[in-house]
Amino acid sequence: MLTPKHTLGDFELTILSDGTYFLDGGSMFGVVPKSLWSKKAQVNERNLMDCGLNSVLVRTGEKNVLIETGIGNKLSDKLKAIYEPQELLMKSFEAAGVSPDEIDIVINSHLHFDHCGWNTTYKDGKAVPTFPNAKYYAQRGEWEHGRKQLERDKISYMSDNYDPLINSGQMQLLTGDAQILPGISVAAYPGHTRNMQGVMIESGGKTACYISDLIPTAAHIDLTWVMAYDLFPLETIESRKRYYSRAIPEQWLTIFTHDHTMPWAYLESPKPGKITVKEIPGS
Repeated sequence: MLTPKHTLGDFELTILSDGTYFLDGGSMFGVVPKSLWSKKAQVNERNLMDCGLNSVLVRTGEKNVLIETGIGNKLSDKLKAIYEPQELLMKSFEAAGVSPDEIDIVINSHLHFDHCGWNTTYKDGKAVPTFPNAKYYAQRGEWEHGRKQLERDKISYMSDNYDPLINSGQMQLLTGDAQILPGISVAAYPGHTRNMQGVMIESGGKTACYISDLIPTAAHIDLTWVMAYDLFPLETIESRKRYYSRAIPEQWLTIFTHDHTMPWAYLESPKPGKITVKEIPGS
């Protein structure tokens, strides 16, 4: 299993993958006509798009930080039949030469089941932390929204992925932008959910950002190509504007959560209104 690496200042970044799963192609691109998005993204005969589940291991030299934990292995048989998850994150850990016990910090961009699934695993029918020595972080507003179990998106939230950690004190709930440790911080980028956060990684004058579902794949870099899954699509567009206003001129490395062929890239704007990706060689 490939685990692409990149040096960012004094930090080492490694892409860990939980494999792929299937999402509806039309839902991934919302109101964008298929005649347009099909030029950038491939689907199968059922119009399903093969999506990646990318996590990032950041080795700072002092701490091991895990950003996102994939879809996990706790889905019901019904959901497994729909999404066909591969549940490969632990194998990716082995390939990267790191143990779950060595993770010091886990950060969830938001609490949809495909982003925090390996936060916990079942042991004797009870959800226990997959990373027993880690401090977990998520946004309080995200957790509060998930608890409401609203008809629009209740399927996206599985309380066993986070409630046991909150109840034990192992997960800290944040309110807005925050620094987790030197060089690692979170910033609000609403749109997909009201309280989704990007994870900023900064070292040696260089910056990377795990932007999560604000820009889920490299095929979504167009300002208005937003997902039907986004609860607040107009806010997604505004958040992208704000992200691009810094990420492009400051040459941030953008990390895509659901792109299984291009997990990260630099963004460029060769002319006003046009955004392109510059892939890292060997990734």
